[in-house]
Amino acid sequence: MTTGTLITVAPTGAESSKADVPALPVTLDELTLTAKECAALGAAVIHVHIRDDEARPTLDAGRLRETVAALREGTDLIVQLSTGGAVTDPEAARLAVLDAGPDMASCTMGTVNFGDDVFLNRWEFIVDLHTRMQERGIVPEYEIFDLGHLTALQRLLGKYGLPAGGHVHVDFVMGVPGGMPGTTDALVACRQALQDLPAGTTFSATGVGRSTLPVMLASLSAGGHLRVGMEDTITYAKGQPVESNMQLVARAVSFAQLAQRPPLTPAEARQLLGL
Repeated sequence: MTTGTLITVAPTGAESSKADVPALPVTLDELTLTAKECAALGAAVIHVHIRDDEARPTLDAGRLRETVAALREGTDLIVQLSTGGAVTDPEAARLAVLDAGPDMASCTMGTVNFGDDVFLNRWEFIVDLHTRMQERGIVPEYEIFDLGHLTALQRLLGKYGLPAGGHVHVDFVMGVPGGMPGTTDALVACRQALQDLPAGTTFSATGVGRSTLPVMLASLSAGGHLRVGMEDTITYAKGQPVESNMQLVARAVSFAQLAQRPPLTPAEARQLLGL
């Protein structure tokens, strides 16, 4: 258990539309402003999806490079790009995300049903993503949608070695229809399974939709960290739409402070994650 809390903001995602969620940051200016606001409140990492001129999810290489540069210029946040993209994105485009040179990138540890779709992550693709990040010094965040994904991670590390920086950090993504539920029992099961991973492995937890609050509270009580943002929930409370990502980060910060585990600064987060 660490004495501080790593807070990641995931402001956009690939699922919600700008038409349905007007507060969603989809332009570079909106994303940069959101990053600055959330950093001021206590976020240390930004998990980034980008959109095109029509606000549709994209993995355009030029836009990704421009986004990484703008976030680095405007904030001291750790920039973590999603290699998941949208569920329809091809593997080649997802691998090419690394060409934008982020500090971190996501690495999902298995295939999962994602609502009515399938989020495909073949073993060969996972290995390719992991080893390319090793070669480029990009630190992965291993995304865990189900308990078996932790077993897959144990296999990956045993066969291909530790990630860049030497520190293993995972994110439990909970409450996705088709993945593990966003419950305390599920989080405890995942937390117990971490004992099979390298000593010092840390975890964050993400509660999707209505599981946001129970997952945050369970993660803090179990010594974990937090990921919040409009990628994962667009409702602040029942019948109350989220007004901004700042609102979600502020709540996470207040919970962390109440748990006497105040937010880590970006510099402290870099030390924790081996950056």
